Amino acid sequence: MTPKQVLEFAEEQGCRQVDIRFTDLPGLQQHISYPISQLSEDAFEEGFGIDGSSIRGWAAINESDMLLIPDPATAFKDPFYEVPTLVMTGTVIDPITRQHYERDPRWIAQKAENYLKSTNLADTAYFGAEAEFFIFDNVRFDQNQHSGFYFIDAEEGRWNSGRELDNLGYRPRYKEGYFPVPPTDHYQDLRAEMVEVMIQCGLQIECHHHEVATGGQCEIDQRFDTLVKSADNMMVYKYCIRNVADQYGKTVTFMPKPLFGDNGSGMHTHQSLWKDGKPLFAGDNYAGLSQMALWYIGGLLKHARALSAIIAPTTNSYKRLVPGYEAPVNLAYSRRNRSAAVRIPMYSSSPKAKRVEFRPPDPSSNPYMAFAAMLMAGLDGVLNKIDPGDPLDKDIYDLSPEEMNSVPSMPASLEEALTALEDDHAFLLKGDVFTEELLETYIAYKRKNEADAVRLRPHPYEFALYYDI
Repeated sequence: MTPKQVLEFAEEQGCRQVDIRFTDLPGLQQHISYPISQLSEDAFEEGFGIDGSSIRGWAAINESDMLLIPDPATAFKDPFYEVPTLVMTGTVIDPITRQHYERDPRWIAQKAENYLKSTNLADTAYFGAEAEFFIFDNVRFDQNQHSGFYFIDAEEGRWNSGRELDNLGYRPRYKEGYFPVPPTDHYQDLRAEMVEVMIQCGLQIECHHHEVATGGQCEIDQRFDTLVKSADNMMVYKYCIRNVADQYGKTVTFMPKPLFGDNGSGMHTHQSLWKDGKPLFAGDNYAGLSQMALWYIGGLLKHARALSAIIAPTTNSYKRLVPGYEAPVNLAYSRRNRSAAVRIPMYSSSPKAKRVEFRPPDPSSNPYMAFAAMLMAGLDGVLNKIDPGDPLDKDIYDLSPEEMNSVPSMPASLEEALTALEDDHAFLLKGDVFTEELLETYIAYKRKNEADAVRLRPHPYEFALYYDI
């Protein structure tokens, strides 16, 4: 929509307020609301003033004034607020220079799209991300100087099979929750409601289903879109899922690994490049790929360890990315092997469906930065003709120790991932998509507030291991 059309839409919908949203550096969506009278066509150029000093990873107190410029193409009516409200995503602008703010994740994604066009390799990058999540009924956690704990409960959790009262017995077994029909799948109706609300907000949904883990692990798949639009959609996706669950008295988490001993939640990300409306990843090479697609894979694999700090950006991510479990830690590619970091889906022979699926990302990542970083790695592979090596079509568990040693793997911790990003980030700086200052800020934030914060605190299981030592 144009600004004029947005104003007409707001009037038609009876909107009385406007909500402008943006995303902080770690990936949490923020918002600020105004009476609808504050929204005019001029506001789409002049923006709305905000204080950025308290936003995580953003400006210092002495340069905190910023502007939010609403993007009319992102407008929809909020399905949850009692007061009818128009919602738009904003881009952050410096009020003095009128330049984009370099720590705004959405601007990073926009710059990645601009850089792609500047290479003349392609004009469009499509991304389709499959973000998994858990639906719980109760969560408690606390951490202080002398205690620390968490407690999760879910009506669907297999651990409730022995409960004496109100127990009807239908619950997915550990690691056997994939595709059961109700009543074992407790959340068909809840997911269907989530889908209806997301469609109402403008998202295109392809399917939904129960995932592998017990305790309410689910997946709702969106249709692919361009890079920035897919990242915008992921923020709407998370917002809708959380709020529909809240209306049902449930709580949703996108933590990669909330349950011990069962599958974690990933965000497998499908990617392809197009030019002049034509797909560029279809060809006559392995798995029906073009040479460009193979080089793109080469870039993803070469930079995967550095990418991990952005696409798997939490200490909890490395509870999921563990060799021998469900996660794709092996830096190889395959047309069907899901233990490989890159998989080439073979569901369709259509050139338009040809894509690569990068499997290490998880939904704790900031989608604007994650999609941009993956594109930059892939483009580096194409520009430098990086050979991805031989595919990994064997069962990973049948490989000899010598063969396994030849397959590199993802980092084992956030600290290791951050070090890898420090050592390998030149590919992200091309086209000023990421800046040295942004990456330094990001790495310092993650080290201090997450990696070090977890490392310094006693873990509950350490008491079981060492209290009597």
